[in-house]
Amino acid sequence: MKDYIEERVLSLAAYVIETGTTVRGAAKHFKVSKSTVHKDLTERLNEINPSLAHEVKTVLENNKAERHIRGGLATQKKYLSRQTENMPDQIK
Repeated sequence: MKDYIEERVLSLAAYVIETGTTVRGAAKHFKVSKSTVHKDLTERLNEINPSLAHEVKTVLENNKAERHIRGGLATQKKYLSRQTENMPDQIK
């Protein structure tokens, strides 16, 4: 594995563990695709540092378990913002 890939994998792992971010959030932060982040964290990291891979896996599983909640909150926020946009100015 090339050095820059290994460095990216370790940086991604540290970022995910520190922030608890999602794969999408990490991809956006590091300006790479979600596929790259997923492959780095699930396959490549296991070859480089299995114990770190286990920690990352815990965070990713937690994010997966909570994604339906985040989706619901996003939908709620979307519709609440639409309601306030459609209100007359004197009520806002």
